[in-house]
Amino acid sequence: MKNLLIPIFIGLMAFLYIFIVPSEPLAIKITFKLIPMGLIIVYAYRRLPASPAPALRLVVIGLFFCMLGDGFIAVSFAAGLGAFLVGHLFYLTGFLKMSRMTKLRLAAIIPIGFYSLIIGSQLIASLSEDGEDALVVPIIAYMLVISLMALSAILSGNKRAIAGSILFVISDSILSWNMFVSDIVYSDVFIMITYYSAQFLIAESLTSFGESPGDTVTIPDVKQQL
Repeated sequence: MKNLLIPIFIGLMAFLYIFIVPSEPLAIKITFKLIPMGLIIVYAYRRLPASPAPALRLVVIGLFFCMLGDGFIAVSFAAGLGAFLVGHLFYLTGFLKMSRMTKLRLAAIIPIGFYSLIIGSQLIASLSEDGEDALVVPIIAYMLVISLMALSAILSGNKRAIAGSILFVISDSILSWNMFVSDIVYSDVFIMITYYSAQFLIAESLTSFGESPGDTVTIPDVKQQL
């Protein structure tokens, strides 16, 4: 039960932000948005072994930059996109350091590439129609990086990291489609549920890296205390 306290708080604070906290004043909204991510970072840190591998530290740093993105994007889309981009680069590097390439895992590049091509082409078309050409290159760069991040998680063979990365892609797809293509009913709810779930699973993956034969990092005993 003791080990469930932080996950329970994460769930409660996420529920408050998604369903209870009003959109105004903005400062209160942003504060409650950041609390679940702050707790997820604490949870991730507590899951680290006494002497964590550098790759695990990179994933935690990625979580921190994503939290910055949560705050920045509320006031500046470009700043938020940049912070998330950096966060994904840390995830990508960390997962690659713990990956072991196999033909089956590498084959995931096909569905990931196909999905990115479909979503990306529609986003670019919508941005061009709306005269938002300045966003085309940043959005393409972001889609490339998050797609590579998802592929790197798959190459790691870690089920929690894979699920988290896929949910992250889904969350960002809903957000971008809703912003630039067409409205999605209850988009805010779907975006944040998939987002918080993605980040929690990525944090949770730190405990299981090295447990399966496909991983290249051996993780010592994880701290049991909160």
